[in-house]
Amino acid sequence: MSLTGRLDACVQSAEGSANAPATTKIGLQRLARPDVTFCIAEDLHPIGPRKAERVAKTGKGEAEDDPGGGVQSVERAFEILEVIAKSGGELSLSEIAEGTHMPAASIHRLIRTLVTLGYVRQEPSRRYGLAVGLIRLGDGAAKRLGTWARPVLAGLVEKIGETANLAILEGSHALYVAQAPGRHSMRMFTEVGARVHLHSTAVGKALLAQLTDDEASKILELSGMPALTDHTITDPTVLRHDLAVTRARGYAIDEGEQETGVSCVAVPVPGAPVLTAISFSAPAPRLTPDVIRRAAPALLEAAETLTARLTAERAVTG
Repeated sequence: MSLTGRLDACVQSAEGSANAPATTKIGLQRLARPDVTFCIAEDLHPIGPRKAERVAKTGKGEAEDDPGGGVQSVERAFEILEVIAKSGGELSLSEIAEGTHMPAASIHRLIRTLVTLGYVRQEPSRRYGLAVGLIRLGDGAAKRLGTWARPVLAGLVEKIGETANLAILEGSHALYVAQAPGRHSMRMFTEVGARVHLHSTAVGKALLAQLTDDEASKILELSGMPALTDHTITDPTVLRHDLAVTRARGYAIDEGEQETGVSCVAVPVPGAPVLTAISFSAPAPRLTPDVIRRAAPALLEAAETLTARLTAERAVTG
């Protein structure tokens, strides 16, 4: 079904529900990721983005859920994990309820299961955070994403000659998940698995640029904006302007902000399962404005290739 058809189904399902109040409103809402749009039926009991997206895809309302509740429970469990992850720390049950619009009883039941499985931990304060059980899943997904990306990164090195990197947003930092070394004898090297600050790196800025200013600010409040070199941006207002420039031109630049004498240029990878960016890094004297003018289009083309491969993979896996 086309996107328009799914949205029509969403509208008809919400407006036609016997339980829908007269004040129910139908609207389109776009997430910080511009490639995702979902339909929301707004009333006293919001259905949440995951439920709204399923209504848009299937035309089924809450009363038509899987009789066993299995699909709904899985979706709700993942929504809880995503709300906790987005907070960057720990949440109380009431804060999770506010973020997911779920009944407290349902949250309590699902949280107990997630704690038992090792994906959520309960602190002595009775607040909840993500647990180490998720690391295994995340590592597996990151390695797979890195495997997909390596041929694309190798192609970038052939075009520009400098080291190419792939990084994802992990909590309040950027995590490098793949790299193809440059051809020069003196080249940049960042260990796969390394975590770096967002405000001081090109990949970090390319990741932050995919968020709203408010979302980016919340993440930076958790990590801080330490001065790593004399060129590091430490003023939130200055960084906000830098991110606006990044969004407008399509790529981010780090000019010795993470490490003196090293420059980087990076672009977002839209449509990835997590916020993702790819970059070139090189000694500052080699990453001249002319090289950046050639590198940025090559990175944007590579990002489009990765997006197409990820889209094809999702189509195959359903």
